Amino acid sequence: MACMPKHDGHLHEQDKDTHGEMFLTGRLQEIPNHPHEEFERTTLAAGAVLWRGDLNTPESVEVACIHRPHYDDWSLAKGKVDPDESLIQTAVREIKEETGYDVRLGKLLGKTVYPVKKTTKVVYYWTGEVTGGEFTPNNEVDEIRWLPIDQAIPLMTYDLDRQVLHKAKKRFGTPADARVLYVRHARAHDREKWSGDDNLRPLDKKGRRQSEMLVPLLSAFAPERIYSAAPERCQTTVAPLADELGLDVGVNERFGDDAWLTDMVGAQRAFTDVIAQGGTSVICAQGEIIPGMLAWLSAQGTLPIDTHIHAKKGSVWVLSFRNGQLTGADYVPSALPVL
Repeated sequence: MACMPKHDGHLHEQDKDTHGEMFLTGRLQEIPNHPHEEFERTTLAAGAVLWRGDLNTPESVEVACIHRPHYDDWSLAKGKVDPDESLIQTAVREIKEETGYDVRLGKLLGKTVYPVKKTTKVVYYWTGEVTGGEFTPNNEVDEIRWLPIDQAIPLMTYDLDRQVLHKAKKRFGTPADARVLYVRHARAHDREKWSGDDNLRPLDKKGRRQSEMLVPLLSAFAPERIYSAAPERCQTTVAPLADELGLDVGVNERFGDDAWLTDMVGAQRAFTDVIAQGGTSVICAQGEIIPGMLAWLSAQGTLPIDTHIHAKKGSVWVLSFRNGQLTGADYVPSALPVL
């Protein structure tokens, strides 16, 4: 369990620069399996750098600067995790509550960590493109200023928030033209206890809950198409999402483990065909192909991945691509609530 610098127990939000730390390095980001246990007493929060404009035309891009009357400060949209939420759900909900805006999440920028009172506050930040909604001044946020990022940075009250904006500026400099939400199927019944065709092995009770919780998590990225490997457990994992979004599930055996073992080139081509479509796609696959495919994509792209590649059941890799090359990867180990 990580430790924060000692403090007197009376630090507040306004003191976060004094004892804060930043974990905003790198285009490879991983959320811990149990983020609420990362520090002795953890308060989890999530938010985003809200932006609008066209990332391919940098001068058109503006970010939202949030004024909070309670603290009389300028900061970024964020809020604490509620029970029964994932961090991604929190980010989307808090942005809507504070600003009135609907967003499409993008790259995970990292997290800031600082003591507040007698807890350690950990705030995860994504980029978030505004897709709709309207701001109405409220008790939490009474003003929003939309500014070019170079003007927004000096307006921020806290250096930690300025560092988040600096990280966002770097990510905006290489915008993704395709994103793949690479999902490992949810938990299924034990293979040893299943006597039938393994492709028909269904999800168990936890797996069905994982599949339901994947709906708000994956929806936060506004996917436009959904694909699945052939096994029933893969198709069932993304079925609730397909129902929610009104999308069909394209089933292709080349997204599965068998294809990776017997026709690796064909499996790679199937994945790159999805990338070539642009936009945001979901691919639900299995536990053997995901680490292998990620290692291959890393070797072909500009993002070195030299650590162990995790792929828990029900986990998601949010993969960013530009011109067909992997430029960013964010690992979300579970869609289940973090509290």
